[in-house]
Amino acid sequence: MNIWEVNKLIVLGLVILLSFGIGSGSAATLNSLKVPAAPVIDGTPEAIWDQATAMTVNVAGGANTGAHTVILKSVYTDDSVYFLASWNDPTESTRREPWVKQANGTWKPLKDPDDTGGDNNKYYEDKFAQIWNINTPAFENTGCFATCHAGETGKPFGNKYTPNPGEMADIWHAKLVRTNPSGYIDDQYLDSTRYNKTTAPDAGRKSDPGLVPYYTNTNAANTAPNYTSADQPAPPYWIIDAQKQPFNDSYKANDEIAAIIVRPPDGDRADIKAMAVYKDGMWTIEYGRKLTTGSQYDIQFSDMKKEYSFGTAVFDNAQVRHSYETGVSKLVFAAQATPPTTPPSATTTVPSATTKAPAFEVVFAIGALLIVILVRRRQHR
Repeated sequence: MNIWEVNKLIVLGLVILLSFGIGSGSAATLNSLKVPAAPVIDGTPEAIWDQATAMTVNVAGGANTGAHTVILKSVYTDDSVYFLASWNDPTESTRREPWVKQANGTWKPLKDPDDTGGDNNKYYEDKFAQIWNINTPAFENTGCFATCHAGETGKPFGNKYTPNPGEMADIWHAKLVRTNPSGYIDDQYLDSTRYNKTTAPDAGRKSDPGLVPYYTNTNAANTAPNYTSADQPAPPYWIIDAQKQPFNDSYKANDEIAAIIVRPPDGDRADIKAMAVYKDGMWTIEYGRKLTTGSQYDIQFSDMKKEYSFGTAVFDNAQVRHSYETGVSKLVFAAQATPPTTPPSATTTVPSATTKAPAFEVVFAIGALLIVILVRRRQHR
């Protein structure tokens, strides 16, 4: 057997194994621990989180930083579930397309010069998102890959939808300019609607019923801000709806005014309370909601013995080009915590290993061994 034949065999084997690995993904389990009292959702972890076991999720493929390490924890009470997530990010990005006063007295929004439409990666916001499977079978094997679609005509990024009619998934979308100041995660969902530039520009991604938690700060002619507030010029890059004031242009050249007005959502869209804090190159977010909401648009954590599949994504100052998880994570509900015999540390810095071996690594190792055996047998013929 010559070297060319050996190389062809190895390459073929690797292609097959890589294809299998992408389909099956890796699996990790997040254990939610029963606790007697709920944590305070303020973005600053208290001692109760030291009792929970951390799970690490590596995400990659996004704009700017590109890859992040997300550390997740979860606890639950009799009626609610809570999560703590932290991830590395070298910059706190909140300068989301503000209005900038020009030298001639006019106002213009700050735009990413490379943005050809819905693809801002320079003047946007940091975001954090999770997709929870409701009834999409493909999600159980491929995770978010079952619902995320890139490269479609007319919109190369940001297309999300489930594979088949009737299938749905729950989106928890933390927008750290548009929803964080009000103390919520945007509660959204996915259905099977395909992308259409005119009738469905967001494809299957839709919002739960309820008041929209933000709106654009622009006048009727789209030539200047419509409102300001006592804390402007920016930062901050948002204006609280209850504190907005009619825009009175007393600003100087290069001053910036927030382009977003924020307010608390209501109804079904207000299910998930959250607060994120940026410090020392890390985002930390606490969030939680009722175990069961009764909404058709939400995942229902009604069976404490069931595994719940989800995927995690990080947006580093990116509108759509997020870093994503290639496998499928599972949430399980564990028993009541055993009181520690010694006082817990103030923070948890080292996460434990995941509770399930990554399927891809195991298959790859077995496949590689088979390839070596085949090559040696051919060489000794």
